[in-house]
Amino acid sequence: MTGNEIREKFLSYFEKQGHRRVPSSPLLPSNDPTLLFANAGMNQFKDVFLGVEKRDYARATSSQKCLRAGGKHNDLDDVGDATHHTFFEMLGNFSFGDYFKRDAIRYALELLLGEYKIPLERLWFTVFETDDEAAELWVEAGVPRERVLRFGAKDNFWQMGDTGPCGPCSEIHYYGGENPEDPEYNRPEYVNRDGSPTVEIWNLVFMQYDRDAEGNLTPLPKPSVDTGAGLERVTAALQHAPNNYETDLLRPIVDFVAQLADCHYEPDTKEGHAMRVITDHARATAFAIADNILPGNEGRNYVIRKIMRRAIYHGRNALQLDDLFFHKVTGFVVNLMREAYPELEASRDFIERMVRLEEERFGSTLTTGLQKLEALFASTPEGAMPNYKELARLYDTYGTPRDLIRVGLEERGFKIDEAEFNEQFDAALREIQVVASARGNATVSAKVIKGRYSTIAERVGPTEFTGYEETRTDDARIMALVRGDEEVDELREGEEGEVVFDRTPFYAESGGQVGDTGVLITGAAHAVVLDTPPAPVGGLVVHRVKVDRGNLRVFDPVSAIVDVEKRDATRRNHTATHLMHAALREVLGSHVKQGGSVVAPNYLRFDFTHYQPLTREEIAEIERLVNYHILRNERVQTDILSLDEAMQTGAMALFGEKYAERVRVLSVPGAEGVFSKELCGGTHVRATGDIGLFKITSDESIASGTRRIRAVTGRDAFLRFQETEALVDQISGELRATRGDIPAAVLKLQEELKKARREADELRLKLALGAGAEAVGGVETREVAGGVRVLAREASDLDAQALRQLSDTLLAQIKSGVVILGRRADGKASLIVRTSTDLAKRVPAGQVIKQLAPIIGGRGGGKPDMAEGGGPEPQKLSEALEASYQVVERLLTEQGASA
Repeated sequence: MTGNEIREKFLSYFEKQGHRRVPSSPLLPSNDPTLLFANAGMNQFKDVFLGVEKRDYARATSSQKCLRAGGKHNDLDDVGDATHHTFFEMLGNFSFGDYFKRDAIRYALELLLGEYKIPLERLWFTVFETDDEAAELWVEAGVPRERVLRFGAKDNFWQMGDTGPCGPCSEIHYYGGENPEDPEYNRPEYVNRDGSPTVEIWNLVFMQYDRDAEGNLTPLPKPSVDTGAGLERVTAALQHAPNNYETDLLRPIVDFVAQLADCHYEPDTKEGHAMRVITDHARATAFAIADNILPGNEGRNYVIRKIMRRAIYHGRNALQLDDLFFHKVTGFVVNLMREAYPELEASRDFIERMVRLEEERFGSTLTTGLQKLEALFASTPEGAMPNYKELARLYDTYGTPRDLIRVGLEERGFKIDEAEFNEQFDAALREIQVVASARGNATVSAKVIKGRYSTIAERVGPTEFTGYEETRTDDARIMALVRGDEEVDELREGEEGEVVFDRTPFYAESGGQVGDTGVLITGAAHAVVLDTPPAPVGGLVVHRVKVDRGNLRVFDPVSAIVDVEKRDATRRNHTATHLMHAALREVLGSHVKQGGSVVAPNYLRFDFTHYQPLTREEIAEIERLVNYHILRNERVQTDILSLDEAMQTGAMALFGEKYAERVRVLSVPGAEGVFSKELCGGTHVRATGDIGLFKITSDESIASGTRRIRAVTGRDAFLRFQETEALVDQISGELRATRGDIPAAVLKLQEELKKARREADELRLKLALGAGAEAVGGVETREVAGGVRVLAREASDLDAQALRQLSDTLLAQIKSGVVILGRRADGKASLIVRTSTDLAKRVPAGQVIKQLAPIIGGRGGGKPDMAEGGGPEPQKLSEALEASYQVVERLLTEQGASA
C-alpha cells in the first residue's frame, strides 16, 4: 500500500463513518498568534473545541500539513537522524461534542485491523493511569488485557494550555521488529522507550475536562475527541520500513538527492545524514512557500530561512553540490506530492524562483560570514579564544555554519572538545535569540477578549449584518454593553465602551477592510462610533463608542448610522484592490499571491509575493488594466455559494483566512470571461465605474520575496493627479523647459553636478596630499620605539574612499611605518590604520584599531596591514589620534619583550 493510498484510506474510512472531509489548513496559522506554524491537525478546529466557533458538522477528518521548527516544538537540529522531521502530515478524526471514547476506540481498531490489516500482536495500547473507562473499552473491543498499559500524565494526559479543555489520551504503539512473536523486544517494557523498535503511531485525545486557574478539573458538558496519526509513521509500519525515510513518501526524494550528488545513499554515513536533512527540508520549504511563508529575518520567516540554509549547507559541505541544487529538490517534491496537494503545482514557478534566490543569496552570505569570522580572529588578541557570543552571532546573523567556525578555531591551534563547544555555543545562541524571538514572535493573547464576549455570544447569538444592503438601520436594539473589562447595563454621557446590537449596518474590520465609523441615536442619547474592530467571537459585531449626550442602556432601540462618505471611499478602494490583484497576476504572473492588505477610506495597501521591484512599464500596465476595467463600468456581481462550489468556480481565496461553509464570491466581468473572482466578505461598489480613477503611489520591498503596493482611488487619485500636474508645471518653470524637455534638462544638470563634485574631490585630495608631504617631512611624523615612524592626522574634508587613497599615498611616502587617519562625518568618527609590510607582524593594523576604536565609542577590525573602525563619538577623534603613538609604541615594546 502506497503512502497516498494510506492517506486516502484513512480519510475515506472516516467519511463512511459520517465525518466531513476537511482540507488541510495552510501552514500559516489563521488568527492564532500563539503558533509559528500549523503543528497539529486540531489547530484549524481550535475555536470549535473552545466553543467560540460553530460549524455545520460535528464530525471531521483531515490530513493536515504540519511544520514543527521553532517555539515549543522544535526538532530542527535533530533532523537528519532516522526519526525527526520538520514537515510531516497528521491524519486525524475529530468529534465536536458528538461521539466519545467508545466510538473513537472502535473506529481506530476497525481501521488498523480491518482496513490496514495490521496484526493485533504488533500493537500496544496505552491509557492514562486512572482512565479505567478507556482501558475497559479497549478490552471490550477485542484487545488482550495484557496489551493495554497504563502511564502517567507525562505520556497520557493532554491539555491545550495551562487552563481550558484537557483530558486523558490513549496512544497506539506499533512494534516494528521483524518477528512480532519475538519475546525479547515485543514486550511492554519497550513501549514509550526512546530507541526501541516500538513507536507511537496514533494518539486519541479525550477532551472531557475544563481546567481552571487553580488546577481544578470540571467535566465538560459535551466531551470531544481529537486524534492524530503521523502519516509517515503509519506508512513505515504498513510498508515494513525500518524508518520513515525508507517509505515511498520520502525515499524517492532521498534517491533524487543521491542522483544529484552522483553517489549512492548509505544511511550510516555523513553523506546519508546530509541527504536526509535535504529531503526533509525540501518538503518543509516547498510547502511553506506554497502557503506564502517566505524566507526572512524575523519570526516564522526566519525559521524558514534557517531550514533552507541548513539544507543548502549540507549539500555543499557533505555532498559537494557547489552549483545551485536545492530548487531542483523542491521541484521534485512538487512532482511527488502535487496530486494530494494541488497548491504545490499552482505555486511551482514561484517556489523555484524563491528557492533559487535564497540559494544565490546564501552563497554571498556564506562568503560574508567567513570574512566576518576572519575579521573576528584578526581583532582578537593572538592566542586568545574569541567570545562564544560573537561566534554564535556569526551563525545567527550571517549563517556561518558552526562546524566551519569550529574548524577555523582548530586551524588556529585551539583544542576543541566538540561536546563542550556545542554546549557553550548553544548557550550563547539562546542568549542572542531571546531578543530576536521576543521581537519576531511577540503575541497578544486573545483569550481574555474571547472569554469576555463568549458569554455574550452564547446569550444573544450572532449579530445580523445588514450593511451589504443599507448604511442605516432604525430598528436595532442594544443587547449588551461593556465598559473596560466588565459588562454593564448602562454607558453614561462622556464614557467610552463597547456596544453589541441584534442587527447592525456597521462593517467589522475583517479581510483587510477597516471597520466602519458613524453615530448611534436613541430617544435620549447620541453616541459616536469610533471603530468597529474585528469580531472577538465568531459572528458577534462589537462597536467601540463614546457617548456624547445622554445614556445608552441595554435593550434600548437605536438608529445605527454609518458614515456614508467613508464607507463609499472604502468600497472604492476595496473593489480596486480586487482589480489590482487580477492585474498583477496578468502582468507579473500567476505566482502573485496576496500576503495581506489594508483597505481604508483614503488609500489601499496590498502585499503580494514577487521577487523583484516593479518596472515603470509594469506599473504603467497595471494602472492601465485597472483603469480600463473602471471605464468599462461593469456591474460587480456577488454570489453566495458553498465553499466547495466557490473553489470549483476558480475563485481565489486568501491563504490563512478562515471561511464559513457559505461564502460570498465577488466577480468582475472582463472583455473575455471573468477578469476578477475572489472570496470576499467586504463591502464593494455596485459597478466598477464608481471607483472613478486608480493610481499607484508606491512599490517597495517589505521582505524577501514580498512587495507592497500603495494606491489611491476616486477623489484621492484626482488630487494626486492635480498635485503631480502642479509639480510638473513648477519644475518646467524653474528649468525654463517645456514638459517634453524636462528629462533632458534634469540629465544635463546631473552631469554638471557630478563634474563639479569630481573636481572638488580632486582639489580636496590634492590639498590633503600636500599637507601629507609636509607631515612626512617631520611636521606630524613621530618616531617611537626602535625608530618606527608614525603619522596620525585628521582629514575630515575627505570622503571614505579618498581617505583610503590618502592612506595609500602617505604609506608609500613613509615606506616603513604606520599611518593612522581619522575623519568626522554625519555625527560619527571613523579611523583607518595602515602598516607597512615590514612591520605588519610587529604592529598589526588590526591590533592598533582594536585599541583606538573604543576611544570613539566603537569597534574595528581588519588585516595586519590594513584595518578600519568607527564610533558614535566624533568629539573624541583627536584623543584617539593622539593615543596612536602610545598604542604603536606599546605593541612594539610587547613584541620586543616576547622576543
